[in-house]
Amino acid sequence: MQTIQKFKVITAVGLFLGGMMLTGCEQQSLAGNPAQAPAPEVGVVVVEQQRVSLTTELSGRTSAYLIAEVRPQVGGIIQKRLFTEGTDVKAGQMLYQIDPSTYKAAYDSAIAVLARAEANLIPAQLKEERFRDLVKINAVSQQDYDDASAALKLAEADILSAKAAVQSARINLDYTTVKAPISGRIGRSSVTTGALVTASQADPLATIQQLDPVYVDVTQSTSELLRLKRNLASGLLKSNDPQQAQVKLVLEDGTPYDHPGTMKFSEVTVNQSTGSVTLRTIFPNPEHLLLPGMFVRAVVEEGVNDQAILAPQRGISRDPSGNATALVVGAEDKVEARVIQVVRTIGDNWLVSEGLNPGDRLIVEGLQRARPGTTVRPVAFGSKPGSEPIVAVVRPAAASK
Repeated sequence: MQTIQKFKVITAVGLFLGGMMLTGCEQQSLAGNPAQAPAPEVGVVVVEQQRVSLTTELSGRTSAYLIAEVRPQVGGIIQKRLFTEGTDVKAGQMLYQIDPSTYKAAYDSAIAVLARAEANLIPAQLKEERFRDLVKINAVSQQDYDDASAALKLAEADILSAKAAVQSARINLDYTTVKAPISGRIGRSSVTTGALVTASQADPLATIQQLDPVYVDVTQSTSELLRLKRNLASGLLKSNDPQQAQVKLVLEDGTPYDHPGTMKFSEVTVNQSTGSVTLRTIFPNPEHLLLPGMFVRAVVEEGVNDQAILAPQRGISRDPSGNATALVVGAEDKVEARVIQVVRTIGDNWLVSEGLNPGDRLIVEGLQRARPGTTVRPVAFGSKPGSEPIVAVVRPAAASK
């Protein structure tokens, strides 16, 4: 029995020592050949130059192309209203009829005065002609001839005065019929039949507005205007004739307006209270969809950048100083940090002016695993930018550095 127990003890000690030796060898093997961690994988996009059409979205309001306030030019009682409120009228169309009786009487009186003056002219002419011959043979005195000549000129002057009175009376009589000065849509009437009106009164009888085409007046801050001029001067943007700049419109409900417009002019004076200038654009309005006073947003063409560099926003961050930064995969697949200059947002991209070059591999995925100086394994992310022009809509309220 003792022999058996001794054998068991020796066997257990041998197994323990063997296990310790194997463990030591294994640890030595691991210490001698440590495992290499694989390089982290990051998603990248290749930066390329693109043709970008830059636009600015500005708020504004519509206004009528022509506005005419209808006022009476003679006083009297309104006998008739000859139009339907809210309809289109033509220039020269009769709108109101003012009682013409007193003006008709004045016109008839002026006609009679003219007839009397013309009648007095005949004897004055005959007398002047007789005295002209008689004075040559001293049959009448020179004084008598001078009196006859003066009487003839006075009769001629009376005729001219009477004709002017007839013309004035005719004009006043015509003014009793109030006509539309322009073509357009007429609003509500401020008077009814039987109302007393006066010449050139302060309150208009009605207002006519021409709605096709219409103006859209928008405001642009002076800072945006200066930035645009600097970009054009530096060659960053190319622009066509500003008078032919295309403008698109977005309605209050967010739907686009079907008809494009053109820029007319820019105000030359800055509004001191708002620090902005007014831009006037003109739009066709055949369906009369645009009404005066509507709030709209105008998308105004600024210019075209033929060599624009766009960077996805998800690949751009800010350092503690507020500078825009990006991580790119450089030589030997090592991460490089870049400080870049961004101009504005274009959709989900930044327009970059400095810091990135065509061909750079910008990291947009796996940024938490990428550290400057470390080696990474870049893989393509998304699709490469296309060659078609990109239309950029920029709101001035979006601040960018």
